[in-house]
Amino acid sequence: MTTNRKNQSILLAGASGVLGRHIAHALTEAGHKVTGLGRSRDNGIRADLMDREALLRAVDGHHFDTVIHAATALRKPPMRDRDMDATDALRNRGTAHLVEAAHATGARRFVAESMVFGYGYGYHGDRPLTEDDPFGPLGRTPPLERHIAGMRTKERLTFESEALEGIALRFGLFYGPGGTDALLPLLRRRQLPLPRDRDRVLPWVELTDAARAVAAAVERGRPGQAYNIADLTPLGFRAHIEDVAGTFGLPKPMTVPLWLMRPMSYAHTVMASRLRVSCAKAERELGWTPRHPSSGEGLAAMRRSGR
Repeated sequence: MTTNRKNQSILLAGASGVLGRHIAHALTEAGHKVTGLGRSRDNGIRADLMDREALLRAVDGHHFDTVIHAATALRKPPMRDRDMDATDALRNRGTAHLVEAAHATGARRFVAESMVFGYGYGYHGDRPLTEDDPFGPLGRTPPLERHIAGMRTKERLTFESEALEGIALRFGLFYGPGGTDALLPLLRRRQLPLPRDRDRVLPWVELTDAARAVAAAVERGRPGQAYNIADLTPLGFRAHIEDVAGTFGLPKPMTVPLWLMRPMSYAHTVMASRLRVSCAKAERELGWTPRHPSSGEGLAAMRRSGR
């Protein structure tokens, strides 16, 4: 197990985002000093990852021990493939620019947010995928190849940058405080249709659990390694959303045949996928296990806390 020192100075790209806010809290609780990087006024360093020159000017004169890439261009759940365009670009050019900025600040470690969909969208059967399974296979359609290429490139840049200890965390689908909230108005108005098919399951991870994994990777992650981060209970998209509705006392969502959701191309692809992952490596090397072993338990905790 690799142990990095405590009390690090950390630059967190995406600190004002939903996941970023949880990461900042987890790192601060662990004794690290966090500086946010992003376009909003809430960040200690204001810059756009897509603007290389402005980013390098913004970090000039600063020193950080670790840089974390948790930036996203998503402001709401993506429904169509084109909704992922800005995030795909951020995974490609934005990551390259942030790696360059990490070098400029003298950082030693670079931790990147990745996703389990980098194993490929679609049907993966019942065997949990491990980090030894192929990551970044060719997408079966041009839009899916754009999405997977972004994840493939982001990890390649993370691992292949000289003088940086690159670590990637392959997260399941996020839910929890700040994330699930966006679904509640849609459910209240019954504007979130769900597929009738219950045969497909996906990995999920509660946002505070995901943030704890980032803190663990900062301190104990092994350079050049990827880690799957998900809870212990894969669950279909329909089952998860029905749990959300039940937990918060909202109307049961309407269901439609999966084929009817094809106009929502990205959502259709996600809901049609079947994917399980093993997180044994994260438990073994990072000492990380989810506090919420299922999304049902995580949602109940969210309701109790009033968040």
